[in-house]
Amino acid sequence: MELFKEALLIKYTTPIYAVLIGIEMGITYIHNKHYYTVKDTFINVYLSVLNLGLDVLVRVFCLLVLNFFFQYHFFEIKNVYAYWFFLFLLQDLAFYFQHRVDHFSRFFWAVHVTHHSSDHFNLTTGFRSSVFQPLYRYVYFIPLALFGCKPMDIMLMYAATQIYGILIHTQYINKLGFLEYFLATPSHHRVHHASNVKYLDKNMGMVLIIWDKLFGTFQKEDDAEPIKYGLTKKLPDPHHPINIVFHEWKAIYNDAKRKLSLKIKLGYLFMPPGWSHDGSSKTSKQLRDELNKKSQNEKQ
Repeated sequence: MELFKEALLIKYTTPIYAVLIGIEMGITYIHNKHYYTVKDTFINVYLSVLNLGLDVLVRVFCLLVLNFFFQYHFFEIKNVYAYWFFLFLLQDLAFYFQHRVDHFSRFFWAVHVTHHSSDHFNLTTGFRSSVFQPLYRYVYFIPLALFGCKPMDIMLMYAATQIYGILIHTQYINKLGFLEYFLATPSHHRVHHASNVKYLDKNMGMVLIIWDKLFGTFQKEDDAEPIKYGLTKKLPDPHHPINIVFHEWKAIYNDAKRKLSLKIKLGYLFMPPGWSHDGSSKTSKQLRDELNKKSQNEKQ
């Protein structure tokens, strides 16, 4: 039944996406904003298709894993409204931690980096998927199953929250007043896709921004700091269908084959992106610390 509901979500949201993307493209063209390019949009669709194909292939295995843990669940909510609200909160929190690990461990960043690799930001960027994420995403849902959330319901809720997560990839919605306090808004998500040092690794929430505020990864969009989209180091061939998926894995391999100790090699694999044993490259935290220190020195 839940698979049928998920299919309905896809059926009814697809034309909505098409209409909204068409409207945004039209406005962009009229205002000569250059938010879209043909090559960039093609790559967004291409990555989405790869992700969806892999998701379909591993779906049965993911459900088997979640069903295994669900049989040991130690918590149950009888009220149907409370159950779905509880599932929503747990789902969004699980996504936050998955997203945070994707940003703070280079191994997982190598998967997630494709989503951030565009210099453009528009509704189709929401479809610029992390191709291999379906291979491990379900691991973060195991606690939900132990808390009594049915595996099919978990998948349905993830699909539903993804709809919102896609729609906040736009530059045409400004700040939303009091909603900014608890929702992940387009303004918050623009920050997330920025390559400015101030904005790196911020605003991880899918639907709620409260997790970022609780766990120290929140950053407000600053009008005095215009957003630059994309990666801190631009790809030499950003539209190559193979390089766009595997470029970070290639960089990891190049670091791993150097004559270094096993401990250092593991650091290049699992430490945050930008980590180096000799200071030749820096993490977002190190870059931000340097920026803050420079700012303080200038004020003195």
